[in-house]
Amino acid sequence: MQKRILGKDLEVSPLGLGCMSMSSAYGPPADKAEMIKLIRTAHDRGVTLFDTAEAYGPFANEELLGEALRPIREKVAIATKFGFDIDLDTGERRGGTNSQPEHIKRVADACLKRLRTDRIDLFYQHRVDPEVPIEDVAGAVKELVAEGKVKHFGMSEAGIQTIRRGHAIQPVTALQSEYSLFWRGPEAELLPTLEELGIGFVPFSPLGAGFLTGKIDENTKFDPTDFRNHVPRFSPGARKANMVLVDLVKAVAERKGATPAQVALAWLLAQKPWIVPIPGTTKLHRLEENLGAMNVEFTEDDLKQISETASSLTLQGARLPEAALKMTGR
Repeated sequence: MQKRILGKDLEVSPLGLGCMSMSSAYGPPADKAEMIKLIRTAHDRGVTLFDTAEAYGPFANEELLGEALRPIREKVAIATKFGFDIDLDTGERRGGTNSQPEHIKRVADACLKRLRTDRIDLFYQHRVDPEVPIEDVAGAVKELVAEGKVKHFGMSEAGIQTIRRGHAIQPVTALQSEYSLFWRGPEAELLPTLEELGIGFVPFSPLGAGFLTGKIDENTKFDPTDFRNHVPRFSPGARKANMVLVDLVKAVAERKGATPAQVALAWLLAQKPWIVPIPGTTKLHRLEENLGAMNVEFTEDDLKQISETASSLTLQGARLPEAALKMTGR
């Protein structure tokens, strides 16, 4: 499998594996043994970037990843995240953010134990903390880098001015935010800024939280614990209206002899050589399908047509609930 470079020197597979859904957000946690098998199979297929966070569970996802990757730790890059106000003893979510420097350091130590490792390859600030200057956050991570506990600094859902300020203190290797044909907001300012600064981009929800697979319509029923029940663009009315985008992706997939998911991921991969999407799944056949996206090739005309047609569509619904949107782009 080919490699891509995030930042100056973090070499990873073109597609990573987002592991959140194995433990939270999309319904009940999946079977642990099956997820360990899936994670190790992903590595067997060439995946080397695995994404988690203390907040996924909390803690359960890091513990899962630590156990799954322990036999192959030296062959993979582990990305995890700090930044929410979570009790490090009980896992209780107290609401809001917490990027106080001393808290970041305690989180790092706790993450290392759960991940069964001596260093975190990519340590993201999960969300910007309005109460803590980003310079202080970057400074804390810089100290962790100096201690050898962290290899690379990342930011998630941050605005461009915050990215610039943090990058000036401790170089940012990767920015993680939502990006797909379903949400193209990063194209206006974020992507040009990352290119200028030499920062890699790791899109989460590259399949539009499953919508771009073509397996979801207005009649789909989500598990009561699935976060999509609270997302405006996943209301039944929005889903019905937004099928025009799925129709576009399906039409391209038919021409390319691919699946809609493969087209959506291949489109992202074709945008920039320093973009590394992290589709998540709990199913082996979906993992295999997603990795097949690397075999889908687009011409410049293909990309232009897809982009122009997608831009002409009117999509309905915000990408996140209002409270969550307030925590992005700061």
